[in-house]
Amino acid sequence: MQVTETLNEGLKRGYNIVVTAAELDDKVKEKLVEAQPEIEMKGFRKGKVPMPILRKQFGERLLGEAMQEAVDGAMNKHFEDSGDRPALQPKVEMKNGEEWKPGSDVEVEMSYEALPEIPEVELKGIKLEKLVVKADDAAVDEALANLAETAQDFKARRKGSKAKDGDQVVMDFVGRIDGEAFDGGAGEDFPLVLGSGQFIPGFEEQLVGVKAEEEKDVTVNFPEEYGAENLAGKEAVFSCTIKEVKEPVAAEINDELAQKFGAEDLAGLKGQVSERLEAEYAGAARAVTKRALLDELDKLVSFDLPPSLVEAEAGQIAHQLWHEENPEVEGHDHPEIEPTDEHNTLAERRVRLGLLLAELGQKAEVEVTDAEMTQAIMNQARQYPGQERQFFEFVQQNAQMQQQLRAPIFEDKVVDYVLELAEVSEKEVDKDALEKAVESLDDE
Repeated sequence: MQVTETLNEGLKRGYNIVVTAAELDDKVKEKLVEAQPEIEMKGFRKGKVPMPILRKQFGERLLGEAMQEAVDGAMNKHFEDSGDRPALQPKVEMKNGEEWKPGSDVEVEMSYEALPEIPEVELKGIKLEKLVVKADDAAVDEALANLAETAQDFKARRKGSKAKDGDQVVMDFVGRIDGEAFDGGAGEDFPLVLGSGQFIPGFEEQLVGVKAEEEKDVTVNFPEEYGAENLAGKEAVFSCTIKEVKEPVAAEINDELAQKFGAEDLAGLKGQVSERLEAEYAGAARAVTKRALLDELDKLVSFDLPPSLVEAEAGQIAHQLWHEENPEVEGHDHPEIEPTDEHNTLAERRVRLGLLLAELGQKAEVEVTDAEMTQAIMNQARQYPGQERQFFEFVQQNAQMQQQLRAPIFEDKVVDYVLELAEVSEKEVDKDALEKAVESLDDE
């Protein structure tokens, strides 16, 4: 077997691999000898089928396997000897594929982009600031007020009052299309909170201003994509009889409210709220610290980047941002999206930092445990109520999905490792300062 270098420019590599006919023949013989003891054929005892007959019967199929194994073996030996790590799966083409015949040498072209050598970074020289926010009484009181609002009740407005957005309207209604009532289009004593979006678009807005004991016809169009085909795109008229108009009333902040949220008393609820707020603050502060760390690392390193990785990352960034600006478009039914210089610059940063963090994690022997992966899968599965088991099985059989879940866990563990070595000082700030710091992350 002969491997000859044909390209060595920057990170681009090219090699010509020749597997001789004799080497292929030896591999086929090796496979036949290995299989012979288990082969049964009419007229021969098990394991006693002559080699020429085996070659005639199985030789052509085994030749293809031998060819693949020989090329794979040559590639693996090359990477082992050279120390190269391909950025993406190497491109392999058989040069004499159309003209090749059994008994001839096999000539293969292999090309790839090598991952670069990552320079050493003195992590102990990195200086960072960690923001610390305490949950003060004002923040706890604000959170309690929000909880009280979520636990709100409704009380009847005085007679003759008009319904406002946010009020609850109790009503009977009957829906008709072309004068005919339809299944599922009627209700009695139905409590509808105006502005909740519970009914189809346009319905609740028309009830703003109604009074108790009033009758009102509401005309709406069912959306074209409505789930029931017999209603989709149709105009319907709902005859509504308003029975009551109620205004929202926030629950009182007391022991009773605390018990609704699982606490023993108000003091216990305040403690829980304080812990939750400080956990949220700590998570936000970590995001700020992590961004500062990545900025520092980005300043400290410079090395060649595999063009294919940068191009793929830029394309993904451009595609994601385009969909964020055009949320009504689903899937890939849209014009081709060309990355801009800004996308390419961001892609270069992400690829550079991704390679650096991977190198740091490998040297520090950072690993994602099975327990951490299981927890990540379970967290993701909660987005599919009733289908958790199917999602779990899907992930177990999908290596790409496993990598998508593993990557952020690995990155966070590497960040933790670097933060332990870096010089991190704490700075106590208020909630507003932390919020501004978090907002600045989105602006960059």
